[in-house]
Amino acid sequence: MVRTGRNSSGPGRLPQSRLAVQQLRSELFEAQGGAGARADVPYDDLVKLPYLDAVCRETLRVFAPVVLSQRVAIQDTVLPFSAPVRTRDGHAEIAELAVPRGTAVLVQYQASNADRTLWGPDAREWKPERWLAPLPATLEDARVPGVYAHLMTFAAGSRSCIGFKFSQLEMKVVLSVLLTAFSFELTDKPVAWNSSAVLYPTMGEGSTRPELLLMVKALKV
Repeated sequence: MVRTGRNSSGPGRLPQSRLAVQQLRSELFEAQGGAGARADVPYDDLVKLPYLDAVCRETLRVFAPVVLSQRVAIQDTVLPFSAPVRTRDGHAEIAELAVPRGTAVLVQYQASNADRTLWGPDAREWKPERWLAPLPATLEDARVPGVYAHLMTFAAGSRSCIGFKFSQLEMKVVLSVLLTAFSFELTDKPVAWNSSAVLYPTMGEGSTRPELLLMVKALKV
């Protein structure tokens, strides 16, 4: 929820989504027994909080920490396309691609996670509310092979992320603890997001040190 754009010196995703933060914080306060109660939320209750779940799903969709991976074909195969594409010369359309054994293939997860033909015209916007309503029929019919919520964030198949359940729970626990105790704002310093094994922030493009400066205030409840 504190992600900004690829390069940003603006107020950032979290302040721009102030209403979403307020709604999530209210849901968490209620689950804890009211503002200031600070009671532990049982696992069964935490995982069922609808807006918390929507925020986590939408964040994992729009801001996947790993955007691509490499796979190598262990045998000759044919890769079908979800829709035909026109060749560069414009004279023909192809609906599949021959992949010889030993070919390295880069899988770009966000090509599916933010595909407007699947998610609708607002596919690249962060809108947790999309998960509180029926998802587009085009998405349901596409049968995206990801292991979680029609997303490729955790990859797919036998080589998918083995810790995806734990990471979902970890996100919810961290958010439930921090958002009910603190408020967060970005500073006016520019933030750059960098591609590596995972995406990571630096304070400006000239730095390679992973960091994200925030203004943190204790909530008065």
